[in-house]
Amino acid sequence: MPKDSSIKHVLIIGSGPIVIGQACEFDYSGSQAARSLREEGIKVTLINSNPATIMTDPVTADHVYLQPLEKKSIVKILNEHPDIDAVLPTMGGQTALNLAIDCEKAGIWKKFGVRMIGVDIDAIDTAENREKFKALMEKIGVDVCKGDTATSFLHGKEIAQEIGFPLIIRASYTLGGAGGAFVEKAEDFEKALMAGLQASPVHEVLIEQSILGWKEYELEVMRDNIGNMIVVCSIENFDPMGIHTGDSITVAPAMTLPDTVYQRMRNHAITMMNSIGNFAGGCNVQFAVSPDNQTIIGIEINPRVSRSSALASKATGYPIAKVAAKLAIGYNLDELKNSITGNTSAFFEPAIDYVIVKIPRWNFDKFKGSDRRLGLSMKAVGEVMGIGRNFQEALQKACQSLEIKRNGLGADGRELKDQARLLHSLANPSWDRLFHVYDAFKLGISFRTIHDLTKIDKWFLRQIEELVHIEAEIEKHTLDSIPKELVDRAKKKGYADRQLAHMLGCLESEIFNKRYHDMGIRRVYKLVDTCAAEFEAQTPYYYSTFGEENESKTSDRKKVVVLGSGPNRVGQGIEFDYSCVHGVLAAKECGYETIMINCNPETVSTDFDISDKLYFEPVFWEHIYEIILQENPIGVIVQLGGQTALKLAEKLHKYGIKIIGTSFDALDLAEDRGRFSTLLKENDVPYPEFGTIHNTDEALELCKRIGFPLLVRPSYVLGGQGMKIVINEQELEEHVVNVLRDIPNNEILLDHFLEGAIEAEADAICDGENVYIIGIMQHIEPAGIHSGDSYAVLPPYNLGDYVMRQIETYTKKIALALRTVGLINIQFAIKNDRVYVIEANPRASRTVPFICKAYQEPYVNYAVKVMLGEKKVTDFDFKPFKSGYAIKEPVFSFHKFPNVNKELGPEMKSTGEAIYFIEDLMDDYFMKIYSERNLYLSR
Repeated sequence: MPKDSSIKHVLIIGSGPIVIGQACEFDYSGSQAARSLREEGIKVTLINSNPATIMTDPVTADHVYLQPLEKKSIVKILNEHPDIDAVLPTMGGQTALNLAIDCEKAGIWKKFGVRMIGVDIDAIDTAENREKFKALMEKIGVDVCKGDTATSFLHGKEIAQEIGFPLIIRASYTLGGAGGAFVEKAEDFEKALMAGLQASPVHEVLIEQSILGWKEYELEVMRDNIGNMIVVCSIENFDPMGIHTGDSITVAPAMTLPDTVYQRMRNHAITMMNSIGNFAGGCNVQFAVSPDNQTIIGIEINPRVSRSSALASKATGYPIAKVAAKLAIGYNLDELKNSITGNTSAFFEPAIDYVIVKIPRWNFDKFKGSDRRLGLSMKAVGEVMGIGRNFQEALQKACQSLEIKRNGLGADGRELKDQARLLHSLANPSWDRLFHVYDAFKLGISFRTIHDLTKIDKWFLRQIEELVHIEAEIEKHTLDSIPKELVDRAKKKGYADRQLAHMLGCLESEIFNKRYHDMGIRRVYKLVDTCAAEFEAQTPYYYSTFGEENESKTSDRKKVVVLGSGPNRVGQGIEFDYSCVHGVLAAKECGYETIMINCNPETVSTDFDISDKLYFEPVFWEHIYEIILQENPIGVIVQLGGQTALKLAEKLHKYGIKIIGTSFDALDLAEDRGRFSTLLKENDVPYPEFGTIHNTDEALELCKRIGFPLLVRPSYVLGGQGMKIVINEQELEEHVVNVLRDIPNNEILLDHFLEGAIEAEADAICDGENVYIIGIMQHIEPAGIHSGDSYAVLPPYNLGDYVMRQIETYTKKIALALRTVGLINIQFAIKNDRVYVIEANPRASRTVPFICKAYQEPYVNYAVKVMLGEKKVTDFDFKPFKSGYAIKEPVFSFHKFPNVNKELGPEMKSTGEAIYFIEDLMDDYFMKIYSERNLYLSR
């Protein structure tokens, strides 16, 4: 069936601010869907309250509403756009779906003549309602766990008595597994049952037999209106049942699945999809398989674009959300083209000749006292993906992408050697269990013990054990004696030069020179082409490996590399991806060939048709350097990818590679707390009294001069890591010891903390001579709470002319003194009408997307043109739209850590943000948050 020509204008509902359990994978899906519909000449209106994303940018849709995701916002939009005839609610995760269902129940869609597309409400209800799902599975012959649904405490206890322990509790209609629990023994049951009933919005839980330790799989399926179906990809969880899929290491395609079991599973998935309703779009189906591969149990089905859809799209190159949007407007699979090859049909099952490994990224260090065990409720804040020719290479590349100071899996001198702690970690999985499996093999713990404790499939364990054997073999050699064959084998198994250098006791650069120049062992680049190279791909989407022919052909065009921001984490989120995408688009407008390097599968920057060339690789020195040698760009943009990209500036500078925009020396000057404060002194810019220290003796000496309270700040950190306010010598000494343990040899700054000060920040664009301030924001909370955790109001709400003049003067002074070319963010503390400078970051900041959205100006585009030397600040006609106030609202995920108090201080803890517009300061919303400004202040 061709496109439904009656659909002219579609409303897409986004997923709102990023929280644990629902992150930027939905932003990516929504952005893809919007582009897909506009290709068809359909008008797109979008609602989403998240200012940090590309999805809410004018480039994505015809009309963007940065409004709260509530029924009244939907009514406002439908009143303003009476021509909207359809709503697509499947691209914004559970949040969008819940809002669409609320509007349906309230009769809003019916009243405005809007129909829901791409979703079948009955199908969603069947999938989400545990009781209905179970009954349907039994009817169609798919095995499910033995169990029943409880809507009361008493009923729950009766079901538990019938099933027996161990058992599992799953709450209905929750996000990221909230309210779920494994219960081993009767005495823990009542507490878990009550928590599940309270977490479910309908106060309903499913109680069933535990299949802890079984193997877990997902199939990503597409279906059209006439029942054509394809399996886009199979995903195997490295971690067995018991860990939420968002917290599991996953591998695609499935590695340990016998073909006969896969065919049974595939048939089940198709039967399940057909049985829950006649809907068109993407669907994620989850299964558990008994360790002997005999029994397959259906766990759940998500008849919408899911977290795994983004991963499956990046893994295969098959754009699930884009195709799902086209299916929603009536197309069938056989009528659509495969975007990667450009000439084959979308009605085909991708074939991949490489391996994908996804590893989640956690931030437990931000939530002191949190329960770090992984279970049914998701706790990861982001994820990375590694692509390799084999499992070991992909696994090592994913480890290199995590940015947790590891150079791969093992071989970096950081292994745990305490047997008791290792055994505990293997049995109680947390973020580091993967590394501890490696460490256990290295320590000599038996294969059987490791398997018994982890229940990880033996094939995966053998792959890790083999890496330990290779390491032992390499350690017998020196740099001079190591044979080429062994280096080649290690590189093919994903070992980084840094790991080899550690094993051979030499420098990373010596390894690189030996293998690259002397041995000729160099990376080649292969296409991600969805069809195992059977058809020619039109899309330049590459990963690196060793060995065969290089499929990346270089052009003679002037090129620029943009370094991405790696995995999402607290302190560095989707807002940097927003800047990277705009950097790419601006460089394209200036006639450059754009090359993106990033490893985050959830984001728009790693979509295959954003940059001219995408290298899906770790943002890790060795990988970047070889891409630069391959492509020979005129330079590299580091100031858009947050701290991840910025950290590589020193290496690029050392190797004589041009950094586009602000120089390395200026970037380093701003990061080095001591040098920066000296610069302020020389330029007559006030700053809190400070000193730098390297050990506790210096700290105890310095505090006598500066006086308490003190703000302790390490250099070169992200999201306020390690920052703390201390009020006496004992606290100071304890904290300095902790910082130096976590970040050895760090230079630490001690500032006199301005208690009760007002905090503000400014973002500006500078071309080295002219400065334009794009926005000044005043924080609602007092100084002492990290800017990422503060409500910020644009423009300031009660700073007088005298204070504003100081902020403007100092912003311009500092931008010029740092010889900034591009963006800069400066933070201020204001006390007794005097403005003090706290810090400056000559890069894209967390607040730039917020200002772009509030003032409706593409500031990142302008800044990149300045960085490339194509424009001066004075060439732009700045016309910010200013009406009322915009408030940046931090959003937290403390609900994932029930035993952690919501205390806010100098270290950032929020996972996302929303934007809220008010006409004047008498607004109820502003009055409420202003009255609570001191509520969570701690140290």
